[in-house]
Amino acid sequence: MKLYDLELSGNCYKVRLFASLIHTPLNIIPVNFMQGEHKQSKLIKLNPWGEIPILEDGNIVLRDGQAILVYLANKYGGEAWWPSEAHLQADVMQWLSVAANEIQHGPNKARLIKKFAAEYDHIQCVLQSNKILTLIDSHLMNNHWLAANRPTIAECAIYPYISIAHEGDVEVDKYPHIKAWMKRIEQLPGYIPMPGN
Repeated sequence: MKLYDLELSGNCYKVRLFASLIHTPLNIIPVNFMQGEHKQSKLIKLNPWGEIPILEDGNIVLRDGQAILVYLANKYGGEAWWPSEAHLQADVMQWLSVAANEIQHGPNKARLIKKFAAEYDHIQCVLQSNKILTLIDSHLMNNHWLAANRPTIAECAIYPYISIAHEGDVEVDKYPHIKAWMKRIEQLPGYIPMPGN
């Protein structure tokens, strides 16, 4: 399998992290994001959205980190990471939606402002970050894992941008249950860190 990848992207990292946790090798193809390689014809043919990550598995081509997690979990990770019961799948999917929405528009955007000079409202991004981190911390007060009472791809979807939230001046230390959850993830066999955390 090929993963078209940017090392500093949390959305790419979540795919690398999950592949490592399930001991599934990926052929990492670095993409020169700063030179716009993701917008050039070769990659646009694979993903007309002009975004990464992109996963190629034989004839299968997928875009979007959350979709790639679902595919890898279904095909290679098994029941442990992607439960077969409808209510547990829905539980996991709720967290994938949080990753694509609240996390994307909170900690991720705050980091983009501070690290890459993106033009967003930093104060608003920090407020959004604190709102979702408070909700996640409250959930983790009574749960060791996000969904299904065990590690699932929900962890891989949510963890990356929280683990590097400090790069966007978002304070995670004030959320003790998130900090404990992060340590549990970091102790999983096969865990690999995100550059910068």
